[in-house]
Amino acid sequence: MTPDSPDPQPESEPRDATPRLAWATPTPALIAVTGGGLVLAVAAILANEPASRLLVGLAALGLLALAGLGFRQRPRLAVVPGADPRMVVRTLLGADEYGREQIVRARVVDYRRLGRKMPMLEIDVDHDGTERLLIFGRWDLGTRPDDVYDILVRELRLSGETTR
Repeated sequence: MTPDSPDPQPESEPRDATPRLAWATPTPALIAVTGGGLVLAVAAILANEPASRLLVGLAALGLLALAGLGFRQRPRLAVVPGADPRMVVRTLLGADEYGREQIVRARVVDYRRLGRKMPMLEIDVDHDGTERLLIFGRWDLGTRPDDVYDILVRELRLSGETTR
């Protein structure tokens, strides 16, 4: 390297070794759904037949509602690490927190959908004295449910009958 030559390009930055502790539907996917809803809304307005307006308008409304729910529930699942780690689940009405003692069982189950096995993260929790089943797929988490399960087990220190 000579004094006149530009500084060498830095090596590619190392990947962050810390696990991601919050999961949500990917923002680009939600933007695409919003765009599709807007396109359908314009098509509904421009439609000539009342039946077409109704059906296309309902489809637009459904896509826009789906996008709104996705943006409202960000992040869908999170872990607050620490001495007493907690799992936070966002719903339409706000966030619910669950301690390790409230998690009855966590597991990954393969469901058949459209001829393929799709992994889903199932978490049974004790919610105000009643058992509640939480199911998360790839759409909810933005990544493979198996990976999220591994991080949950490690960070919440789940073991024994609580897992799988």
